Amino acid sequence: MNILFAASEAVPLAKTGGLADVAGALPKALNKLGSDVRVILPKYEQIPDVFSSKFERIAEFTVSFGWRNQYCGLLKAEIDGTVYYLIDNEFYFKRGGLYGYGDDPERFVFFCFAVAECAQYMGFRPDIVHCHDWQTGLIPFLLKTRYAYDPLWRSVKSVFTIHNLQYQGLFGIDLMKEFTGAGDECFTADSLEFNGAASCMKGGLVYGDKLTTVSASYAREIQSPYYGEQLDGLLRYRSGDLTGIVNGIDENSFDPMNDGSLHTPYRNSLPRKRRNKLDLQAEFGLPQSQQIPVIGIVSRLVEQKGFDLIAAILNDLLQEEIQLIVLGAGDRKYEEMFQRAAREFPHKAAIWLGYSDRIARRIYAGSDMFAMPSKFEPCGLSQLIALRYRTVPIVRETGGLKDTVQPYNAFTGEGTGFTFANYNAHEFLDGVRRALAVYEKEEEWKQIVSNGAKQDYSWTSSAKAYLKLYSDMIPHRKETEPCPVIL
Repeated sequence: MNILFAASEAVPLAKTGGLADVAGALPKALNKLGSDVRVILPKYEQIPDVFSSKFERIAEFTVSFGWRNQYCGLLKAEIDGTVYYLIDNEFYFKRGGLYGYGDDPERFVFFCFAVAECAQYMGFRPDIVHCHDWQTGLIPFLLKTRYAYDPLWRSVKSVFTIHNLQYQGLFGIDLMKEFTGAGDECFTADSLEFNGAASCMKGGLVYGDKLTTVSASYAREIQSPYYGEQLDGLLRYRSGDLTGIVNGIDENSFDPMNDGSLHTPYRNSLPRKRRNKLDLQAEFGLPQSQQIPVIGIVSRLVEQKGFDLIAAILNDLLQEEIQLIVLGAGDRKYEEMFQRAAREFPHKAAIWLGYSDRIARRIYAGSDMFAMPSKFEPCGLSQLIALRYRTVPIVRETGGLKDTVQPYNAFTGEGTGFTFANYNAHEFLDGVRRALAVYEKEEEWKQIVSNGAKQDYSWTSSAKAYLKLYSDMIPHRKETEPCPVIL
């Protein structure tokens, strides 16, 4: 099968979050299974020269959307065995960042139209276009409307993946009418309209042939009002087309035996792993000790990740015989909270404000435990990386965390981490204390680390699930009527 991944970011070209990891790693895994999977994304200024220099310009054309006629260049390169295409328009994409601009609606409407228009220039005919998050949500909508009878697109199926339902691409209806050229018929409650605005996310949810999200638990959760972000009714309606497939990680990239960021390579040796702890403690100016348990956090510092729980019990936590090392940035109140803790407990707490891939890897390797008390977590990659680095997760039982971390059972010796069910600060603190109690029992700790080491974190099983989804779509797709409007 020929699959075109449309995404707003993908490693190794551009990344702000887990979406990029999926859009970069999943195509590689699918290609190994015999498919021809290619990736298309905007040509951002931040794409490293080592990659951007490999691209060849294969076409130049004009993209018409609304009353606009904009230049578009199409570039192509093969990187690490996967073919990538870049949509080039410097007015929209030659900027310091990927998102957060006042004209984001126009930028990503242009991108969706450009993806549709470039089909005639790619030399590649997809069977399925796989779209990711709101930035590409209008592509399934366009395939059922403007391009419904286009011979290049009319037989192409679409998959839309929700990476985080909270980010929906909501913009004014009049603005989106202007950009898309669509009439009132496509801005109703059963189409793109959402609470008086236009939702790019709904473009994918309503018009995608199949819907996926990044864990089975999250697929169930978002059909409930608590997690559904007011789209739970639509998701329940489309539940027969919604599948949860947990993410994997690139095990070649995240390999403690071959990670140049680490002081000492290791696989299953706790003594060798703990040399990395000593080195991490030294880098952060903390007392060096193999006996003191280190709890690591690598995260955006936002409420979704459970930092209001940490705020409620941080002083109690730092009374324990632990060290806490945090890497991240986000809400100022949480940044200041950890900075204050580092000042008040200089021998117990340290923070690296911002992001560093090198420091992240050193925290994964040097920590004994990894904390993720998330309010919700569609999948989460950090707990998978932590397990890969033989670091024991402490997580809330939600979304992908529930699906990938099995609670430790002291009676049977089974389990890979410590979990808590309710979104409650003291339940989280209890989970930490349970982990600390087991850490004091060396043989028992070795057992839980060994359990985690046996897990499969790769993309292989996830890629097989996606491949089955794609295969089932082609002979059995149920045709739907296009939106009755000429754009």
